[in-house]
Amino acid sequence: MTIALERPALNAVNALKHHGDSVPLPPRVQASYTTRLVAGAVEKRPSAFYLVPEATPQVGDVVIAKITQISSHKRIETPESRKAVLFEGALVMLAYGNRYAADQFLAHVPSDLSPCHLVAAGGIAGQVTEIHDDMDEPTEIEPLGLLATDGEIVNVRDFAAHENPLEVSLPAKRPQVIAVLGTSMNSGKSTTLACLLNGLSKSGQRVAAGKITGTGAGNDRMLYHDAGATQVIDFTDFGYPTTFKLNFAEIRALSINMFNVLAAGGADTVIVEIADGIYQGETACLLRDSLFQESVDSVVFAAVDALGAHAGVKALQEAGLKVAAASGVLTSSPLATAEAAAVLAGANVPVIPTFELTQPYTVQQLLDA
Repeated sequence: MTIALERPALNAVNALKHHGDSVPLPPRVQASYTTRLVAGAVEKRPSAFYLVPEATPQVGDVVIAKITQISSHKRIETPESRKAVLFEGALVMLAYGNRYAADQFLAHVPSDLSPCHLVAAGGIAGQVTEIHDDMDEPTEIEPLGLLATDGEIVNVRDFAAHENPLEVSLPAKRPQVIAVLGTSMNSGKSTTLACLLNGLSKSGQRVAAGKITGTGAGNDRMLYHDAGATQVIDFTDFGYPTTFKLNFAEIRALSINMFNVLAAGGADTVIVEIADGIYQGETACLLRDSLFQESVDSVVFAAVDALGAHAGVKALQEAGLKVAAASGVLTSSPLATAEAAAVLAGANVPVIPTFELTQPYTVQQLLDA
């Protein structure tokens, strides 16, 4: 979604940028996945929104920024999850957020609207403080101002599709809930979830999917739809651009509220993904929470190798969770699969090649065990 408005030329915006006055919206802005719900509101009532060029950003505040130096991220994910090519000088609508990505960046919300970075293609602005050795420098942006309306800074929480009340409880009757976790980023969690979802869907179940934690992006959402999900939501639907550094009460509530929203849609089974690895701070706390454990019937664990599978399954079982199977990247290798199967036999956890999870017989036997 590109928002095109009849507004003053960009040089007029630049002229006002360093003054305390509000600034009209620039003429053409590319919205991002994370800001899609805000962008929809702006498109309906563009005259109600303007920019505040001097402010202290908070997590979730929406910023209009100019791309000044393209490097690591060369595209931005649109509200429709299309990968739009970035050009220097392009204006984008982002949300400030903290990012934890062991294979990419560590980033935080800066203290002012000074130049910073595009830290995720889904539309996250932040200040990168750590970079993986294999990553290029982050793409640089120049914030023009925070989006505002009716005298208030706009936050993605203001336009969330679902609320996240902290007082939560599980319904008396609920569908089966499966959580997909992994050793790390890029361990195969999303593919494992999609294949599991597809297999259950083929068996005649209504399967809904959600992503509880991570960094806002539409890739997984589209994948789960393609796999056959009857409904898909993620943390951005609750108004969170990312979940890194979110206080635990909100993480806990987010998980239960997501289960309840998906259950209300009539699903027989709900499958959720939890981002990054099981030692990541928010994830580690969530896995040991009694209400979360009560809400999750079983876990499918994605790992990169046999050692990771063994350590991860052991940690999950010690935390009190039932592990139904191990899968993920390791199953691309017959040798790694055999190693994992041998070491997990004593834990009574089968190792199932990821794409075998698309077979109804396989997943039904797995969940009946």
